[in-house]
Amino acid sequence: MTQTASFQHAPVRRLPMPEFIAMLAFLFATIAFSIDAMLPALPQIAETLTPEDHNRAQLILTVFVAGMGVGTLFAGPISDAIGRKRAITIGFAIYSCAALAAIYAESIEMLLVARFIQGLGAAGPRIVGLALVRDLYEGREMARITSLVMMVFIIVPALAPSIGAGMIWLAGWHGVFYGFLFFALVGVTWLNMRQAETLPVGRRRPLQVTPLKEAAREVLTNRHVMMCTFILTLGFGQMFALLSSAQQLFGEAYGKGDAFPFWFAAMALLSGSGTVLNATFVVRYGMRRIAKWAYVMQTCVSLLMLILVGAGLLPAALQFPAFFLWAVSVFFMAGVTFGNLNALALQKMGHIAGMAASVVSAISTVLATLIAPRSACSITARPCRSSRRH
Repeated sequence: MTQTASFQHAPVRRLPMPEFIAMLAFLFATIAFSIDAMLPALPQIAETLTPEDHNRAQLILTVFVAGMGVGTLFAGPISDAIGRKRAITIGFAIYSCAALAAIYAESIEMLLVARFIQGLGAAGPRIVGLALVRDLYEGREMARITSLVMMVFIIVPALAPSIGAGMIWLAGWHGVFYGFLFFALVGVTWLNMRQAETLPVGRRRPLQVTPLKEAAREVLTNRHVMMCTFILTLGFGQMFALLSSAQQLFGEAYGKGDAFPFWFAAMALLSGSGTVLNATFVVRYGMRRIAKWAYVMQTCVSLLMLILVGAGLLPAALQFPAFFLWAVSVFFMAGVTFGNLNALALQKMGHIAGMAASVVSAISTVLATLIAPRSACSITARPCRSSRRH
């Protein structure tokens, strides 16, 4: 049975569900594109701005995610106070200004600052988008919608490196940032022209210290919400570590650098089936059960991979296929679990959806960025040792 959020105020006019999912998916896809389209640009940026230490270019991904993690602390409460549409629009404005600054960056330090600020702005559509869904839906229906949105979020990496490579061919690494500006403009225009505000004025919470502290305390002291947040942290950390080291792994470890966009696209497309399966079965089997078994399977696959690699049991011809299948399993796990965990965390937080989305995403994203660089260094041990000598 479909569960929908009931309001004491006049019901919000809803978009047709296919268009609503498509619009939200586009907003999320813009954020995913901001990460994955940078991958083919990293070698050129490294050669141009930091030739003495190419590994510093990897920070372009990390600082964006870190900025997004910091921004999530503010995006949700701001949207609770001023409305969802206005908060998303402000986020895209910050994101676009930072993209312009990155185009004119003349040093790696300037570029990293611009990317951090761009991440701050990206927190708007990423976090407030979840609160917008929670305003309209709850429970398994929310999980189904977020799963379909996450399918786009995961499949975008299939196309982003290739699109990014085309932009680089046309305009150098700066071309990627022009692409960011274009997608932000399309997303914010679609939102403001088609989507009605989902948070009526009567349900908004003022940006005052006492109400904010009470809302944050309610989220932070809820054991169920914190458990979902902890699991999301580990999942994001694993995924970010793989993303930040993917270019080096495919290129240096396995000699697939020239075909990296193709392999990355294949990996993302195969992984996208996880979100389709979740959207199909989550209403029948429930969010908790599906997430639990997805992590059990991921643990078994990773443990098997660790044993095979650690013991040197894989012949040379099977090393890359085994790595590729493991990488697919990481993204598959994300597609099956992330939508469910977000829906579970927000299930009983509809009255403070913005704050809850901010706290959950801020903690999981910031902690994941602390886990990811260390994990990436373990994966690409030789390059990380080299960077430490500098």
